[in-house]
Amino acid sequence: MRSPALRHVITHLITPLLMCIGMGFAYMGAFVTPEPHHLPVAVVGSGPQVKVFAQTVKDKAGDRLDVRTVATRSEAVGLLDSRDITGAYVPSAKTPELVVASAASDMDATAVEKVFTPVAAEQGAVLKVTDVAAPVDDDPTGQGLFFLLIALSIGSYASVAALGAAGAGLPMRLRALLALGVSAVVSGIGALLAGPVFHLAHHDLASLWGMAWLYSAGILFVGVGLHTFLKRWTTLAMMVLFVMLNFTSSGGLFRPDLQNGFFGTLHAFWNGAGFVEGARSLLYFHSDGLSRNVWTLAAWLLLGLAVTAIAAAYERARGRAEAPVSATAPVHVAEAQKSEAAAEEEAEEEAEETVGV
Repeated sequence: MRSPALRHVITHLITPLLMCIGMGFAYMGAFVTPEPHHLPVAVVGSGPQVKVFAQTVKDKAGDRLDVRTVATRSEAVGLLDSRDITGAYVPSAKTPELVVASAASDMDATAVEKVFTPVAAEQGAVLKVTDVAAPVDDDPTGQGLFFLLIALSIGSYASVAALGAAGAGLPMRLRALLALGVSAVVSGIGALLAGPVFHLAHHDLASLWGMAWLYSAGILFVGVGLHTFLKRWTTLAMMVLFVMLNFTSSGGLFRPDLQNGFFGTLHAFWNGAGFVEGARSLLYFHSDGLSRNVWTLAAWLLLGLAVTAIAAAYERARGRAEAPVSATAPVHVAEAQKSEAAAEEEAEEEAEETVGV
């Protein structure tokens, strides 16, 4: 290819084209065909008749359902609060009842209702659906926390381009302090959106801000550290880590039991799932399971700090190696200015390649 300018443009097109492929596989693989996959449900009651009924439901559903029996309705509600099940069916000849907690997942509640409505109809009865943990009226589908996750993620990974590229000449210590400050601002914006603006959080807003800060800081430190090694490819890496794999496995739209095993596995330890499930625990389920999700976010922050520390050590070692060369072979002023201009142009191009989804 003879034209350097054309080669330059084509090289920079690689990143958005790879993003296109990655986003297509990730989003369509995670969201296009939601199907129950070992969806945990319970049948309430005791005795041989209830056990036979539960086994019949299981046999008809196959791998779509994991069916257990519980003795009482209150026990079933406890399992819904801890999100060990997605619905509980209370058999009755006249008024069978399905108990759900839609704040855990509106899609799961809908899927369970689709399973048990025909079961009740076979008995000539109309299914009564009781929601023991509904989202607030300002967020009727319960998906507002997922969109809050998106806002926090974009604010965090887009800031990496500025901190990594435009701030490449700054010491790593200063970039780390800036990352701390940016994470506080991003999480503060998230808290404002969740509280006063859209009223997703009617209580515990300070705790939600703390979780948002852990989430944002983890992304920023991972990105600032990676930029030392990946340079302009950092944007693509951040998109893979914190959009393609993150949004799809967060459980914000579909929880793992409506997805394939790959996203279900990621849901167990990825940071987006830690934030979404932690926020649900805090706002709707009496903080049940909150500590585990906070530890997930803390682990990602520790990972980010480790990556940043490794990058700082690498930069110090590289600086010591380059110092003797600089002392014995000074660079001409014109060459230094040209190099600086090229670095600024690369920083601007990297910032422009940062894509919000």
